[in-house]
Amino acid sequence: MRFLVDRCAGRRLAEWLNSQGHDVLESRTLGPDPGDRALLEIAYEQGRTLITIDTDFGQIAYLDRIAHSGIIRLPDVPSERRIKLMETLLREHSQDLDAGAIITIKGERVRISRSPA
Repeated sequence: MRFLVDRCAGRRLAEWLNSQGHDVLESRTLGPDPGDRALLEIAYEQGRTLITIDTDFGQIAYLDRIAHSGIIRLPDVPSERRIKLMETLLREHSQDLDAGAIITIKGERVRISRSPA
């Protein structure tokens, strides 16, 4: 799979995904923070699922109807749990990820939704 990992989601997660054979772009390598909309556009143009802890991306995708290739939101997930949760998402929700779903993890709850964009 192809991912764009937002700065806030962590370098360890990006490195782990890369070690698992995924095509990973880290937003920190793009220079100064281009902003949420620009990151979502970059991810879409490159066919990448955006991984973030920032809650703004869901709002941008739904309310502003910005096109995307999928978003994984980990707003309440401590850094030490992110890799384990990504393992589970990749194993149990790969079809949803391929379909460009927006996946939000809060606590132990996984919410999968489709954006109108």
